Amino acid sequence: MEQVLGYVLVGLATGSTYAVIGLGIALVYQVSGIINFAQGDFVMLGGLTYAVAVESGAHPVAAAAIALTVTAGCGAALHLFVLSPARDAGHDRLIVLTIGASILIQGLALIVFGADQHFAGSFGGEHRFQAFGISISAQYLWCAAVAAAAATAVWALLTRSQPGRAMRALAADRETARLMGIAPLRTGLIALVIAAVLAAVGGIVLAPIQPPDATAGVPLGLKGFTAAVLGGLTSPLGAIAGGLLVGVVEAVVTGLVSSGYRDAIVYGLLVAVLLVRPGGLLVAAVRERV
Repeated sequence: MEQVLGYVLVGLATGSTYAVIGLGIALVYQVSGIINFAQGDFVMLGGLTYAVAVESGAHPVAAAAIALTVTAGCGAALHLFVLSPARDAGHDRLIVLTIGASILIQGLALIVFGADQHFAGSFGGEHRFQAFGISISAQYLWCAAVAAAAATAVWALLTRSQPGRAMRALAADRETARLMGIAPLRTGLIALVIAAVLAAVGGIVLAPIQPPDATAGVPLGLKGFTAAVLGGLTSPLGAIAGGLLVGVVEAVVTGLVSSGYRDAIVYGLLVAVLLVRPGGLLVAAVRERV
């Protein structure tokens, strides 16, 4: 039982990064109605840019700033040059465009960074601590802390700022929001840039634990998508809870069974939820005042 509790702690820390990725997916879905399958590649791009900058001798803070800027720029480019020109297309075509953008980003990353993994040291050094009979790297605490800060910032944005209120209005009633003067394209751009920044944050804190390479985006994006679906694509808070659940399931299965079964069980849970409760486990059938 002590070991199980230790695995749960590790899972909550890792799951917090999946939560941040899923939060970005849910945010874009609420505003634009599409699922951004390039979100995982934003995670890869942020983590890979950070690791390469650190390997080149940059201070970690400067490397993080570079990674955030590059990934935010990529998110803006996706909206301006891919999604915006096809704004009159159906959601299915827009989703396919995000898949194409994912392939393009991965290909460019292979050209620029190569196929090798890149390594970045832990934020606080190689410190470890003992919890419930297992040794845990201090980087997991950084994952949880940074993810909590990012989620709090998004909550403040959505509830305390004009752009956040515009996003919530579009999510609640798109046509009424248009009549009130809210521009869906501009709001969609803001949402996609924020989602890209959230993905970069996840990639940066994961880089010391899972050294990134140019192919890391797809599995990370699928974990974020799973988190968003489990919690409900229309619920940012649900996406956070879904990410924590995915992390805990991964860690417990890896520790008690085998890492070979980890992904199969996580995606099996995703399929079960889509069949039984496609709206998500944590979405309440209530109306929210905007």
